[in-house]
Amino acid sequence: MNARGTASRRFVAHGHVAVVSIAAMLMFLPRPHLDGQQSAPAVQMVGDTGEGAKYWARWRGPSGQGVVSGTGYPDAWSSGENVKWKVPVPGSGNSSPIVWGDRIFITTAYDGGRRLSVVAYRRTDGVKLWETFAPEGRTPYGSHYKNGHASATPATDGQRVYVSFGSRGLLALDMTGKQVWFRDLGPMDAYHGTAGSPLLYKDRLILYQDQSRNSFIAAFDTRTGKTLWTTPRDANVGWGTPIAVHVVDHDEIIVNGQQRVQAYNPDTGAELWSCAGTTYEVIPTPVVGYGMVFCSSGRAGPTLAIRPGGKGDVTRSHLVWTSPRGSPFVPSPILYGEHLYMVNDMQSIVTSFEATTGKVMWQNRLGASRREGFSASPVAVDGKVFFTNDEGETFVLKAGPTFELLRTNRIGEGTLATPALVDGKWYIRTERNLFAIGS
Repeated sequence: MNARGTASRRFVAHGHVAVVSIAAMLMFLPRPHLDGQQSAPAVQMVGDTGEGAKYWARWRGPSGQGVVSGTGYPDAWSSGENVKWKVPVPGSGNSSPIVWGDRIFITTAYDGGRRLSVVAYRRTDGVKLWETFAPEGRTPYGSHYKNGHASATPATDGQRVYVSFGSRGLLALDMTGKQVWFRDLGPMDAYHGTAGSPLLYKDRLILYQDQSRNSFIAAFDTRTGKTLWTTPRDANVGWGTPIAVHVVDHDEIIVNGQQRVQAYNPDTGAELWSCAGTTYEVIPTPVVGYGMVFCSSGRAGPTLAIRPGGKGDVTRSHLVWTSPRGSPFVPSPILYGEHLYMVNDMQSIVTSFEATTGKVMWQNRLGASRREGFSASPVAVDGKVFFTNDEGETFVLKAGPTFELLRTNRIGEGTLATPALVDGKWYIRTERNLFAIGS
């Protein structure tokens, strides 16, 4: 199945919306490069630097968007092939593993969320090193069967591990599992439960929670847990994770939320701009490249390509292109090379867009058509893009302008968590085990 077409393209001139050709639009956009950025990009994801860049210290890794540098990662595995070690994971949860040094950290839940914990493993052999339980507190509200009570991925700066347990609070542990601080953020009335991962930005942890009332985005001091700022939000549902974007001479915190995308000042929490066009339920984390932020929204809804850096309502001035339908509900998109890839998890259809214009390059189905059949977000490494469905099947695609399925790997267990990739090895959490995959 192949499809070619163009998304909506528009700009504002003297207060009127005009349609422009692809060629004209390209005059205003950076030229494509293999890493999804232009040279010395004026707009880029704030990724991990220094020691953190060596590991997988947060949701979607050091790039913040699932793109992995380096080579030597195997592209073939099964329940036995290329398995370096496999260890059972206690409890239940869908948070992704994070990695720092010789440590792997995950979160898990027991007894329907009444007990929540952080578990540390030794990366070399999978030995369990410690498990620390969150302070006792209110039992979380009921959650969707694909969510559970341990879906938010932790973050670490190599000194502390930061974990969001929704209505059970925000927790910081040292690298040996000792509690450093704990914040009770109050009850959270989010249907399907809470799931957004905290963003580690400089000396602060940024978290947002959209719920039936008292929705907010807030920043917390990483050393003490003290609230640095809180900004109310008017959305009432959402399960996403914020990103930090550098725009010319300043940074912005961007939230892909209900009905619109919003940017905030990371120092004060003040709203900088908003862009309308997303759907009611939004989960995917945005990706960044070619001077734009790409925001997908739920249940096969639209994807928006937005130029950040504006002020106020930028819907008519900074929205470069939109795709009307076909976006993912749960998994995030991935920008790799010149193309933006995403899977419509309502129908198991993968689409590749030309990132700068929104032109559809190709579409194809990955495995059997399943409603809500994908949860893990894709990763890209060594010229390939990897999509994993909930059955534990990983579809290995060659990155490029045409569809080419290289192979399908089957690990034999349900897999909803996004993997972590470090030093030529994959760390994959399934519903029962933690795998280390390497050549």
